[in-house]
Amino acid sequence: MFRNKIRSIAVIWLVILAAMLQGCSNPMAGYTKYSYEFLGSFDTVVQFIGYAKNQSEFEGMAKSGETRFMELHRLFDIYNDYDGINNIKTINDNAGVEPVRVSQEIIDLIEFSKAWHDRTGGTVNIAMGPVLSIWHEYREHGLNNPDDASLPPMERLIEAQKFCDIHKVIVDPDARTVFLPDKNMRIDVGAVAKGFAVEIVARELQEQGYSSFLISAGGNVKVVGEPLDNTRSKWGIGILDPDGDMSNREGSTLDTVYINRGSVVTSGDYQRYYKVDGRIYHHLIDPETLMPADHYRSVTVHVRDSGEADFLSTTLFLLPYEESRKLADELEGVEALWVFPDGNIKATEGMKSMLKVLGGATNK
Repeated sequence: MFRNKIRSIAVIWLVILAAMLQGCSNPMAGYTKYSYEFLGSFDTVVQFIGYAKNQSEFEGMAKSGETRFMELHRLFDIYNDYDGINNIKTINDNAGVEPVRVSQEIIDLIEFSKAWHDRTGGTVNIAMGPVLSIWHEYREHGLNNPDDASLPPMERLIEAQKFCDIHKVIVDPDARTVFLPDKNMRIDVGAVAKGFAVEIVARELQEQGYSSFLISAGGNVKVVGEPLDNTRSKWGIGILDPDGDMSNREGSTLDTVYINRGSVVTSGDYQRYYKVDGRIYHHLIDPETLMPADHYRSVTVHVRDSGEADFLSTTLFLLPYEESRKLADELEGVEALWVFPDGNIKATEGMKSMLKVLGGATNK
């Protein structure tokens, strides 16, 4: 999940002109806006933007969040071992051997993923590890050896698919153990772990008393409260244009979402990919075809919970539009925007009402 470095600009720009600055003056009750970012958690840039009475107070929040992100990174990692920690990799290493006692955060993540898998028709499946690991292997080789890049043999993918039954992932919440009964099974939580972690960190910061901040983690944006600057009531979050100029923030923005609560997450075909014979093959694999889905360039989702937003952005990306739109319409509180390969854009009515260009929304 975490070996591929994600470009910090690859999914969402924060379209808040002053938000990138370190400490902008603010007339409301002595609050000041601050920004802090770090690299390492989930192999992406994580940024905190928030309001505080002073820099020390804000840094306390940001450092607390950073520490928690790094803890969750280690727990949800599928590639690396850490001293004294049983993580997702530990579960995979013990497939067919024995149950592994894990932290409550891992239990919660797996149960969350299983519940949403069943609720959304099984499109996103954290037990797809055997298939996704093959794609990861070929993608890594192709990135390191572009002239020798190739596609995984379909027969190998089909064989791996036999070991992807999520209902065989055994979770014992009382004993706090997870067991994969077949040695060929593997869990891959890449479709949900980052958003799930963002939600955990945001909730814990709220419990510590912080009430106006934004977290951006590689395309997963969580907003808590209104900006405290007397000029606006909503944060602006830019949706990347898949064909935009990645080196230019303004040139790469397709539209801006204005919100003061909830999460905005985008899944796109322009992130983790490699090329074979000049064609791009990205990391979002259709469980039916076992190939990268090609319905859209990107799908953006707004929903209250960041873990749900992460899970659903991938789900909606993998489904053909009729099914994708039907699911978005059926789920309460879910708004979405689809960008098609031909540049066409469609959005739910609720999403349109939050968009600057498409819907005429403002930050007031």
